[in-house]
Formats: sequence, structure tokens, C-alpha cells
Amino acid sequence: MTDTDHISNRLSAPLVSVVLPAWNAALTLGATLQSLLGQRPASGAPLPEFEIIVADDGSTDDTLELLEYWASPIRFGHRLRALHLPHGGIVAALNAGLAVARGSFIARMDADDTAHPLRIATQVAHLFNNPQLSVSATCVAFGGDRATAHGFAHFVDWQNSLLTHAQISRARFRDTPLCHPSVMFRRECVDKWGAYRDGDFAEDWEIWLRWLHYGAVMEKLPHEMLVWNDAPTRATRADSRYARAACDRLRALWLARWLEEHNPFHPHVWVIGGGRVARQRLAPLWMLGPKPAAYIDIDPKKIGNCVNGVPVLGRSALPKPGHCCIFNALTAHGAAEEAGLWLSQAGYEQQDWLLV
Repeated sequence: MTDTDHISNRLSAPLVSVVLPAWNAALTLGATLQSLLGQRPASGAPLPEFEIIVADDGSTDDTLELLEYWASPIRFGHRLRALHLPHGGIVAALNAGLAVARGSFIARMDADDTAHPLRIATQVAHLFNNPQLSVSATCVAFGGDRATAHGFAHFVDWQNSLLTHAQISRARFRDTPLCHPSVMFRRECVDKWGAYRDGDFAEDWEIWLRWLHYGAVMEKLPHEMLVWNDAPTRATRADSRYARAACDRLRALWLARWLEEHNPFHPHVWVIGGGRVARQRLAPLWMLGPKPAAYIDIDPKKIGNCVNGVPVLGRSALPKPGHCCIFNALTAHGAAEEAGLWLSQAGYEQQDWLLV
């Protein structure tokens, strides 16, 4: 390639690259691409040039033919770039897409979700107007049956409640605080903090935990800019990397690192939640150095017991505000919120406790 070719490529590079992995997605990919074809300017926010990189992860259905259809000149033309890869999983597909992306901003999309028409313009404006911002996410609409998938619907509602960087950062150890296909981030984030990693963990939660640990600033727009569909083949249903045990190990790794830097009472923490679920969630953490001073519970049948050498005490046993690090580890619907309200009313500040 000549110097002239290099200059021409830079000048013609789109501002945004939409990285979209697809595997046997012929039934849903058309609606996804149609939603991107329908992008338009928002109020005070022009629609930038963008490309779509579909990383085809070794599909064996009609995905290839569908991509040829959408790459025709009357649709996306050269703006749609298809990578045909051997089947290697979502992380390999994502990183292959990142490797060829030309945009300064990377937007994520999955092959079974649909974007609001103003999504790209709105998120680009969000990043342009906030130069300190690393990642722009959006609220999402739940694309499923709330009656039969109430757990996932509740998770979507919880994610949608986390808008500010402070809220996202404080909640990161409970579960992944961002809907992965709703994000747009600066390409420089990958250069500074690394791309997706493959392993026995959820690749999206891992990258947010890693980037936040090293200083990324994340915000979420309050508008629903994506329909997040609850497909039966969704990875969180079918892939062991998203199983509870894998999530517990991932949480433990980054929580231990956070505690080393931010817990003035390290290695001791006080845990609100003496039940079996809370103890199982945190068991991998205790193997990495932190130690539970006590489990705090309100059930009189549990108070006074001792679990693996750790006492179960009532809330009145908590040290006074400013003299302990507290985990709010309650998982029953509404329980963590009630405990958070109680902590606030009892005088504990945000720096005194963490949701895990």
C-alpha cells in the first residue's frame, strides 16, 4: 500500500465501527441490520459515517447469503464488511472485529437485537460532549415475556437503574452493570486497557471490571436505545462461562484487587447476608485473602450461630460508621434495597459499604 493509499484510507474512515458477531443468525440478523439501516440524526446530533463489521463465527445456516443480500449497493454496500471466520466463539469474533475496525468509536451490537433509530447519533454526541467519558451505554427495552422470564426482566430493570458513573462503579461487583450490545466506547480504551479476554468467565463483565479498575469512566443514557431480546439460545442461558460459579470466581478476582486498594480495614469485611446463597457467592473471595469479620442477619434463628468459624450477628453488632467495610450481599428481591436504606438511615455513608 502506498502513502497515498494510507492517507486516503484515513480520510475515508468512518467515525463509528459497529462490531457485530453472528453465529447461525439468519433468522434474526435481518431485523438487526434493518435497524442499523434506519439510523437517523437526533436533535442537535448529526448521524456520523459508520461501518458495520459482521464477524461471522463459522455459521452453517443462511447467514452468508443474508450478508450478501445486505451488502448490495442499494442497502449498505461497502459500509457492511463481513468477516468469515472459523467457529471460535464470541471472544474470537469480537476481537477479529475490533482488529479491522476503522472507527474512533466502537459500537456493539448482537445479531438478535434491534437498535433505536437515534442510537448511533445520540451515543456519538454523548461521547463528544463528555471528553472524560470512556464508555457510553444506554437503557434497554426488555424483548421478552416478563411473565415467563421475570428473573431476566428484573435484571434488565436493575441495569436500567444504573445511570451515573458512580452508580455503575458501585454496582459492578453485584453483576454486569451494562448491557453489552448497548455500549459505544472509544477505540483508545482497547489500546490502553486491552480487548476482550477468553476464559472461564463472561467476557463482557470481565472487560467492564477490568476497565473500571484501571480508571474507565462509564455513563448510561436514560433512553431505551436497544431492544434486548431474550432468545432461548442467548449465551447466558447456554454457555457455562455465564454460570453462577464462573461469575462468583470472576467477582472474587476483581473484588479482591479493589479491597486491597480501597478497604482501610483490609483484610476484614462485614457481610450483610448470612444465608447460604450469600456465603456461596463470596466463598471464592475468601480464598484470595479477604476475611469475613461476621455475617449480619435479621433472622433470629440464624443470629448466634457460627459458620465456618465466622459468627452470625444482628445488625446492632456492626461497628459504627467509618469503622468498618460492609458488603451488602443480600440477593432476595428487594432485600438489598431494604438493607441499603437501613444503612443510610443508620448513618453509614456510601464509602462504608458495597453491593456485592
